[in-house]
Amino acid sequence: MRSFRFVHAADIHLDSPLKGLAGLEGSAVEAIQSATRSALEALVSRTIEEEAAFLVIAGDLYDGNWRDYQTGLFFVGQMGLLRKAGIPVFLVQGNHDAQSVITRRLSLPENVTMFSHKQPETVQIKEIGVALHGQSFAQRDVSENLARRYPEPVPDALNIGILHTGLGGEEGHQNYAPCTLSELTSKGYDYWALGHVHHASVRHERPYVVYSGNIQGRHIKETGPKGAVLVTVEDGEITELVPFHIDVVRWTMVEVSARGCETRQDISERIRDAVEGAVAERSDGRLLACRIQITGRTRIHDEILGHQEWLLAESRAAAQGLGEEQAWVERVVTATAPDLGTGADPVLEDALGDLADALEDHSLQDQVKRDIGALVSALPPEVRDQAEDPLLGAAAERDYARVIELAGPFARARLAGDRD
Repeated sequence: MRSFRFVHAADIHLDSPLKGLAGLEGSAVEAIQSATRSALEALVSRTIEEEAAFLVIAGDLYDGNWRDYQTGLFFVGQMGLLRKAGIPVFLVQGNHDAQSVITRRLSLPENVTMFSHKQPETVQIKEIGVALHGQSFAQRDVSENLARRYPEPVPDALNIGILHTGLGGEEGHQNYAPCTLSELTSKGYDYWALGHVHHASVRHERPYVVYSGNIQGRHIKETGPKGAVLVTVEDGEITELVPFHIDVVRWTMVEVSARGCETRQDISERIRDAVEGAVAERSDGRLLACRIQITGRTRIHDEILGHQEWLLAESRAAAQGLGEEQAWVERVVTATAPDLGTGADPVLEDALGDLADALEDHSLQDQVKRDIGALVSALPPEVRDQAEDPLLGAAAERDYARVIELAGPFARARLAGDRD
């Protein structure tokens, strides 16, 4: 059994649109729109450069049904490059590219093996003593424990299980093809190549149970470096796992303290410094997609809340001022609080008192329920289900008392801002 290396990747989500980047202008547009394709190209290039014996893709190659055949044609072209290099590819379908989800089909190059969705299969590469076991998803929602029926390990071979699974439930991920870590480690395989969870992690060593993570972050919940895993095998034993990063756009949270700021210009300068620092420390030469969170007690709390549009524009100007394809600000989240030492404006306080009385009026909740409830009901389900903004989330959950509670500070800020 000779020494070799293989690459484990998953969750490519080819041609999935990156979220939260509306309004992007300039040369970075193309990089954003083609990010998943560029990441796949980088995956293929790295696999060839490392002279890998094979590539494993553990589900969710696609992000759903293709808009047209171009998505499939692009993948076939990339697999053709691996075929030319003599590198086979082994893949399973996950929930996003299940047999029932992808209605358009293209023939794959002969070096690509897609495991059946009907039952688990075993494919051997006898020249190097490898046995790969896998099963694709037949439909999006798989509640069956697929791992339970995976074949017994092949004697005298390096056994690799390929599985798209929630592994008993992961935060932010549906528990598809549920199983337990102990079930996998007791199967007798040497390596489990897992997909579905987008955060890379090694869940167990000897035997190895590994999530490679996705190859390109698509929104603010997928921050940090993204890529695949290069696995080294020597004399039939796994000796090294090396993650490598192939993402094109990198997501990050940037926290900016407003404590001590006296003017909006002060907070603007802090944002510029913070974005510049994030690019230097976290981008690794990639376009950095930032969500900025402003925190701390400050005397300009009301001004910040009352000038959200200006704040976003100023933040994006700070990013674009660094040069094209350096940084982009997706949104600004305000989590500041009033400075308790700020002196009161008697006229303003009278107006704010009237506002407080109005917010405590029980009839207001009925009006919010009628007006806001109708608006929220008209929103697409995916907008309601994925609401990140606390105010929108409360409205989506029909918690109208919470809506009023959250809206109060914004109403106060707008009232204070109107006196500028």
